[in-house]
Amino acid sequence: MTWDPNTYPTTIRAEIHHYEELQDQVAQATAGISARTILDLGVGAGETASRVLKMHPAARLIGIDSSTEMLRGAAQRLPQDRVELLQQNLAAPLPDQAFDLAISALAVHHLAGEDKAKLFLDLARHIRHDGYLVIGDVVIPSNPADALIEIEADYDFPSSIDDQLGWMEEAGFLPRVVWVCQDLAVFRAQLSGAK
Repeated sequence: MTWDPNTYPTTIRAEIHHYEELQDQVAQATAGISARTILDLGVGAGETASRVLKMHPAARLIGIDSSTEMLRGAAQRLPQDRVELLQQNLAAPLPDQAFDLAISALAVHHLAGEDKAKLFLDLARHIRHDGYLVIGDVVIPSNPADALIEIEADYDFPSSIDDQLGWMEEAGFLPRVVWVCQDLAVFRAQLSGAK
């Protein structure tokens, strides 16, 4: 799929209800975390990274995305002295370094359930013992009437909140849900070995 970082902001806001609130909630969920190194899973055009970097002015960020077009957009938006951008798929092994915080907005739902579970295990190996994972994404709501976002077969694979909490726990995180709005949710998870 080809993405255009110039039209993406308008398109995503039309497709995702409460988009601004989701982004605000993801950024707010990082409050109080001492983050010097941040990993953004699916950095896109840099919307989430921009908000989170404002909250953590001393942090450096590595953003990964499979789209060269979106990475070009992120490069134009984000501070070059604080950000490194890498082209890779979310299912690929993560960059070989330790992070205080990993974030993601509207990307993890592109992975099937077993691949989400593998990603959470990989994240647990790359996040420092006192680090966090914050994800805002499309979920399968408990009430089918709350499924508002159009799902594209073979591209979108949302999972339930309970399934994702279970996979995070199995990976060693202590997760909780900090915000839910119909078929959108924000998770904040700390490694269980944290002090």
